Amino acid sequence: MVGLVVVSHSARAAAGIVEVASEMGGDTRIEAVGGDGQGGLGTVPDDIETALAAADEGDGVVVLVDLGSAVMNAEVAIELSDVDAVIADAPVLEGAVNAAVTATDPTATLETVCEAAEAARDIDKT
Repeated sequence: MVGLVVVSHSARAAAGIVEVASEMGGDTRIEAVGGDGQGGLGTVPDDIETALAAADEGDGVVVLVDLGSAVMNAEVAIELSDVDAVIADAPVLEGAVNAAVTATDPTATLETVCEAAEAARDIDKT
C-alpha cells in the first residue's frame, strides 16, 4: 500500500490534516510531521525522513506539504531516505484526502496516488 506523509510548519496543522484524511483513508498509513522540533513553527528534514520510513509499506510514499521551505526540507529528506517517495504539487488538505482514498485501492501505485492528490487542485469548493 502507498503511504502518505503530511508536512506542515505547524505540528498541530499536520496532525489535523492527518485526522481528516484518515477518516477517508481506511488502512492507509498516514504520518504527520511538522514544527521545528522545539515547539515552534518550521520543518526538519530528519523528522520528515523518519516519517517517510514510518509511512512506507513497500509501495512508496506520497508527500504533501504546506509551504515553500517544507518542499525544500522534504526534498532533502527524500534524498537521504531509502524510501521511494514523491512530493505532490497539491493543496495539502484536499490532496491528502484524495490521496488517502486512492491509496485504499489495492491496485494503487505511487503515480496514481500522487495524481489523485494533484487532481485536488481542480476541486471547486462552492
